[in-house]
Amino acid sequence: MEIKVWVLIASTIAVAAYLVALYNSLVQFKNNVAKAWANIDVLLKQRHDELPKLVETCKQYMGYEQPALERVVAARAKVSQAMAHGSPEVLGQAEAGLRSGLGQLYAVAENYPELKADQSFRFLQTRISGLENAIADRREFYNDSVNALNVRREQFPDRLLASAFNIGGAELLHFSSEETRDVDIKALFG
Repeated sequence: MEIKVWVLIASTIAVAAYLVALYNSLVQFKNNVAKAWANIDVLLKQRHDELPKLVETCKQYMGYEQPALERVVAARAKVSQAMAHGSPEVLGQAEAGLRSGLGQLYAVAENYPELKADQSFRFLQTRISGLENAIADRREFYNDSVNALNVRREQFPDRLLASAFNIGGAELLHFSSEETRDVDIKALFG
């Protein structure tokens, strides 16, 4: 009889340890998604802070090219609003508008050799391009984290624990075909 009690105790401890490990794993995946979103937020904040400097530098050279500058400023505001909204879909749409505005701004800058030669403009252009690449990397990491969480939530027995402890899934960042199509450089210079 004593062996049966020890087997029952050992089995109970093993099951409890397994459930704790599953729960901790789900919590880690959930927090990885939050961290990935926060990393995107940090880079967007950096870009948000640096874009006015780029626009101001451009204004000094391109006084009558106001529409391109205004598009970038308006798109920057939309990205800020989208970040406050917290929806990956809304953010994706706002980001597409900002990328388009920056592309137009860079295209307009091609018509100003003195601007392209300006050290401040070149530095900011390089910095913004670097931030854009970093943001793209962080988006990919975010989607990887979301996918890992969502897969784990759908697997058995994780599904039971996720439901019991209300650990929800997350939404992937999606971009429409319009947002992901190639940029028509010729049209930007036209």
